[in-house]
Amino acid sequence: MSVSVEREIVSFRDSDTRSNLRRILESCSKLAEAGDFHESEKSVSELIKFLDSLLDAAGSDPDSDNAENVAFEAISEIHRYVCSPSLDQEVVDALSFELPKAISKFVVVSSKFLDMAISIIDQFIEKCGPRDMLSILCNTLGYSSKMTKASSYILPPLSGLSKVFISIQRRQFEHIKEAVPIILNVLKAVSLESEDDELEDVFDRAVDIANSIYEVCNKLERDAKEKLRDLLGLYVLQCMALVSAGISYKASSCPSLVLQLSQISSYCGLSYLSLLTTYDVETVAGSVFGEDKDHCTGCLSHVKHGAALSVIWGHVSEGVAHTAKEDLIAIQDELRNNQTKRWQAIGTLKHVLSFVNLPWELKKHATDFLLCITDGDVSGNYNEEHSEWSSYMPSLFSALQAVKMVIMYAPEPELRKKSFAVLKGVLADIPISERFDILKALITNTDSSSMIAIFIDLVRKEMHTTICSSRSIVKTAQQIDNKAFPDTSFWNPSVLELVELVLRPPQGGPPSLPEQSDAVLSALNLYRFVLMTESAEKTNHTGVLSRNSLVKAYDEWLLPLRTLVTGIMAESKSDYDEFAVDIECTLNPLELVMYRCIELVEEKLKQST
Repeated sequence: MSVSVEREIVSFRDSDTRSNLRRILESCSKLAEAGDFHESEKSVSELIKFLDSLLDAAGSDPDSDNAENVAFEAISEIHRYVCSPSLDQEVVDALSFELPKAISKFVVVSSKFLDMAISIIDQFIEKCGPRDMLSILCNTLGYSSKMTKASSYILPPLSGLSKVFISIQRRQFEHIKEAVPIILNVLKAVSLESEDDELEDVFDRAVDIANSIYEVCNKLERDAKEKLRDLLGLYVLQCMALVSAGISYKASSCPSLVLQLSQISSYCGLSYLSLLTTYDVETVAGSVFGEDKDHCTGCLSHVKHGAALSVIWGHVSEGVAHTAKEDLIAIQDELRNNQTKRWQAIGTLKHVLSFVNLPWELKKHATDFLLCITDGDVSGNYNEEHSEWSSYMPSLFSALQAVKMVIMYAPEPELRKKSFAVLKGVLADIPISERFDILKALITNTDSSSMIAIFIDLVRKEMHTTICSSRSIVKTAQQIDNKAFPDTSFWNPSVLELVELVLRPPQGGPPSLPEQSDAVLSALNLYRFVLMTESAEKTNHTGVLSRNSLVKAYDEWLLPLRTLVTGIMAESKSDYDEFAVDIECTLNPLELVMYRCIELVEEKLKQST
């Protein structure tokens, strides 16, 4: 086909499209003006189908500009039609329900449609009124779940909503309260599924909405103002979490968005210290949404993350902290000197470490902040008689679980090392009377052999510290039967339960080797340490020296383990491949400690006969 003939066909198609579109629009006008609502709805449906056909044509061949140009001319024609001052209100009302959704779809094809779509929606806001358009635009947003490129589709309705909020003149809080959960649910769905480069415009619009709500707040008084500020605070914190997760840490726009959100957060009275310690999402949501708060939990699922990230961004950037009017050094000192607030802060900051979608760089900064408030002399500040410790233990336990995940999966050795220091700092901050139970819970809730080994080693170090402390006390006090009396928080029969948990797993049989070799070696070292220490101190706090305990350890733990290890070692010696050598190197240390434990137990059994 010649170029000239092709141009004639395209021109014909353009002309045909234009005439069809004008015919449909004229039909919409006549039927709406005549008050024939049934036929008018049919005409609007015809218009939407016509636009959908143009959309399909433009999207079917991304490399062809012809269909896209035809579609753009059609949208431009609709824009001129809607902007006409002579257009009757009945026509505007008829089109306003479906057209925002139809034209927003074209932004998915190309960004060139964005300004046109926004301008058309602006015309509807002006001619239909903000309250009517609020529900229409919320419905338009809700349709995003059916779009493949929702991050582009939602830009026009988000832009429209930021203008609608400002234009509403009555019952502003009630109207905005209905819209915010819809907006946040869409932002959450889009931000956690789209690519970084698709989200900057989305979050720009999200921040525009926050600024609009802020502007409305300044117009209100008393209770309505306070409630809207609370709602704005929830919105900003949820956006802070989504922005932090949705845009690359190095994206140039991210600090700008964070600065704006931090400024609004400060206006809402959300100080860094309150966000870390006393901010209660449930209470604030109850104040804002009342009995409907349970229906809004999904859209507020990352508010706590946003609270923690607000502070971490202040830790990252002095500019952000300055914008929020905060002094990070003073806050860190406050947390170091107040155990209750420190526990609360740890419980909040865990959300950063456990947030899967968050960049590792931000988790690194959160770890640095935790290290600042848990390292050094803070462990000496806790009150063993703390009356409320039990209420904080679940939160501290989940925080330790989050730290554990960073230790296991962080890509950088330095971050893993700092996380381990945080783990020890948080454990040291827990009253010693509860520390053993926390460590035991961590062990029983961990699948990683290496992490189980680390936790068991921490138990052994705690026991060693306790016995050393008791020896120094005995030196300065009158001895009773030459026996040291260590704190029984660790020196009790429960420690042998930990050993049994590894050497004789609950599912039965000896442990799986070489997969569990780290945990088994650590458990054997703990058993040997307890056995030798109790023997040397002539004590039996753990019951390790009782004959029943020795027989159980020998028959149920050590001998089955010996059978397993010797069988694996014999098999590996006959293979001579690289894998067999690795197994042998892994099991050699374990084998040495195992035989030493067997010798010690046999020696004690002989002494007891």
